[in-house]
Amino acid sequence: MIKIIVGTNRKNSVSKTIAELYQEVLKSKGAESEILELEDLPADFIDTALYENNGKNDAYNAFHDRLEEGKKFVFIVPEYNGSFPGILKTFIDGMNYPNTFKNKKAALVGLSSGIGGGGIALSHLTDIFHYLGMHVLALKPKLAKIEQNMSDNLLTNRLYLELLHSQAEMLLDF
Repeated sequence: MIKIIVGTNRKNSVSKTIAELYQEVLKSKGAESEILELEDLPADFIDTALYENNGKNDAYNAFHDRLEEGKKFVFIVPEYNGSFPGILKTFIDGMNYPNTFKNKKAALVGLSSGIGGGGIALSHLTDIFHYLGMHVLALKPKLAKIEQNMSDNLLTNRLYLELLHSQAEMLLDF
């Protein structure tokens, strides 16, 4: 089962909407997936699950275990301040080392309100995943000006839809 990670803990985020759309794309290709939302992480996990407290927060461990089961991942990555959200990095920092992502595969989708589509965020995250031994798919759709390319929680930009479908096919063959 492919794990789709919403890369922010912001409530009612566009990232969550894109994750749900991506899940539909995978379903149309016969693939099962599960969405994991960082907003479901325990509020205190920074103090109770990282570093010397690794493995001690049952709620964090349950979330981590669901992620760890995956072999393939899709990360929906919004651009925050020229990179990806700190909550995503903090979540990654709380994982077991050697890391949960070693020898696994990922597809990354960037999105932004501006014109970059989260390209720099995807570059930063790719560097981290490579360090952790994860294989990252080369096609990384960058959904720029995302709010202007959506209507009623649907992508209206045909190119964006085609890119998501192409990436999903590549991930399934990856």
